[in-house]
Amino acid sequence: MQILKYQENHPNYENMVKVARNQWVDHIPMYEHLIGPKVIYEITGNKPFDLMYSEDMAESKEGFRQYWDFWKTMGYDTASMEFCVGGALVGAGALGGHVEGCIKDRADFERYPWDEIPDIFFEKYGPYYRNLAETRPEGMKAIGGVGNGVFEAVQDIVGYMDLCYIKADDEELYRDIFKAMGQLEYKIWDRFMREYSEPYCVLRFGDDLGFKSQTLLEPDDIRENIVPVYQKIIARVHQENKPFLLHSCGCIFDIMDDLIGTAKIDAKHSNEDQIAHFSVWVDRYGDKIGNFGGIDTDVLCRYDAAYIRSYILDCLEKVKGHGGIAFSSGNSIPDYVPTEGYLAMVETVREWRGDKAAF
Repeated sequence: MQILKYQENHPNYENMVKVARNQWVDHIPMYEHLIGPKVIYEITGNKPFDLMYSEDMAESKEGFRQYWDFWKTMGYDTASMEFCVGGALVGAGALGGHVEGCIKDRADFERYPWDEIPDIFFEKYGPYYRNLAETRPEGMKAIGGVGNGVFEAVQDIVGYMDLCYIKADDEELYRDIFKAMGQLEYKIWDRFMREYSEPYCVLRFGDDLGFKSQTLLEPDDIRENIVPVYQKIIARVHQENKPFLLHSCGCIFDIMDDLIGTAKIDAKHSNEDQIAHFSVWVDRYGDKIGNFGGIDTDVLCRYDAAYIRSYILDCLEKVKGHGGIAFSSGNSIPDYVPTEGYLAMVETVREWRGDKAAF
């Protein structure tokens, strides 16, 4: 495939910090929540994910170098990288692995090794945080930190359906699970901010709170059990004078005021046209928070480069100057996204913002 070549990118992560603090940047930064290994391989011929998590630290660092180099070459100011709480949770897998949750009743809850999880997390991921930091290019920093918000983490050891049953059968246990997970997550975030946050310019976690028509839990449940956890973690992030980005899919308009006013998110990512075009999110919240997003991932999958280009140019003109904007897919670039579609997006944004082609 033909890849348009640009003059060497000179990244400046401060562009992303300004956007997260809701300031418009003319050289609009690009962002992705994640980019899958197939897309990276088809563009670069490298497989950084095969190396990054090696127990051989030299091999791991080479993987991180390749990873950083991809983002830099494609014109980004930042790279996205987080290590997820779910990877350290004993008995996890109900969220994405389609296994039964390990907490079904009070007895399961009481014997769960809550206090051990932070040590498991840093024993597993500490070396990779260090390798990420040691290989970052000049001018770049990462967006991410500790992946999985409290709702995703709870689902990973309980399961969404069983969580709903617990809510109906034992509301005290339901609240206690969220409380315990919130305390666990804060311990991890607190240590992360002290020891591993230097290479990050914007902190984030993903916590999908909604689906196409509404939130996955009642809004009052989210306000009672989830927003206070966010508030505490985000306050810890703000102590280090860094902004916080929430990635949350779904129709979450009913709780956006709580996420902004109580939890104090600085920016929000994720949009899909079946819920609302990216420009609608910007119209509603562009005076309050930075907005990350843009083209529905489905459009990248289903349409040709000409349509993708027209969609993006229309979107950029609608949101230009309306607070902090980082342009991206509305969700992410998993391996099912055609590489041609991803490249059409990147090239359109780079041309629009004035990147110079190499001749």
